[in-house]
Amino acid sequence: MAQRPDTITMKGVEIHLVDPPSLDVDWVGMQEPLTQLLAAWSEDGSDPAMQPRILGKPGVGKTSLAITAAKHMKQDLYITQCTVDTKPEDLIISPVIADNGKIRYVASPLVTAMIRGGICLLDEGNRMSEKSWASIAPLLDMRRSVYSIVAGVEIKAAPEFRVCVTMNEDASTFEVPEYIHSRLQPAIHMDFPTREEEYRILRGKLDGPSDDLIRQVVELLQVSHARDEDLSVRDGLNIARYAYRLLKFDKSTDERKALDQSIQQVTGENRGTLDGPKLV
Repeated sequence: MAQRPDTITMKGVEIHLVDPPSLDVDWVGMQEPLTQLLAAWSEDGSDPAMQPRILGKPGVGKTSLAITAAKHMKQDLYITQCTVDTKPEDLIISPVIADNGKIRYVASPLVTAMIRGGICLLDEGNRMSEKSWASIAPLLDMRRSVYSIVAGVEIKAAPEFRVCVTMNEDASTFEVPEYIHSRLQPAIHMDFPTREEEYRILRGKLDGPSDDLIRQVVELLQVSHARDEDLSVRDGLNIARYAYRLLKFDKSTDERKALDQSIQQVTGENRGTLDGPKLV
C-alpha cells in the first residue's frame, strides 16, 4: 500500500488527509466485471488508466467489486458517498474550525486518494448535481487535477491514482452531464448473481442459518430477479440473518414461519417462501 502522510503543505496551506476505511470483502463469482475493471485501470505505456463507471441495480455488488479490484492492485480504496446535497467543496477540500479557533483544511477522500496515489470510488455518482460534477471535470481529463477555491490551491493526482464511479439504475437518480459521461468510460454492467453464486455469497457470509434456509432465500431471490423485481443479495442476507435470529430467540417457531416473518419485515411485502403462493 502507498505511504500515508497525515498532512501535506501546498503554497503554505496545510491540508489534512483522511484515512481509508477498513474494508474486507470476499468476492464470489462474477469474474468478468472484475477483469473489466482491472483492465480499465491498467496502463499501456503512455496511454493512461481509464475512469470506468459501474452500472447496475442497488445491491448487485458494485461497491464490493471496486473494493476487490483495489485489493488486487494493492492500493488503498477511499469512498465518497455522493448525494443530491454533495457540494464541490465536499469533493475537494472543506474548511473546519479547529480547537484553537483557526481554520483547518481537510481533504476529501477523493483528494486524499489523489495525493497518496490511492483509488477513489465515487459511490452513486448519478445522484450528484452538475455543479459538483463540474468541480472535478479537470480530474477526469488530461489535466488530472482539481482546484480548491476554499484553500486556493490546485491539487494534481499522483500517477498511481485511480477512480471509478458507481451508478444505480433507479428512479431517484439524475442524468449525468454529457461532457462528464464521455469521460467515464468504459461502462461496466453488473447483473444479479447466478443461483450458485448467490448461494455461495450467503453461505460464505452467514454461519448460523441452515443450508435449507439459505437455499429457500436464494430461490426467493432468483424468482425476484426473473420477474425483474428489486430484491438484492443484500436483502437476501438480511432475510436469512433475521430468520435465523427469530429461530434462535423463539424456540416455539419453526423455520418456515420464521422465514415468512423475516421476508415480510425485511421487504415490507408478503412474498412467500419456496413453496408459498407468491413464488409459484
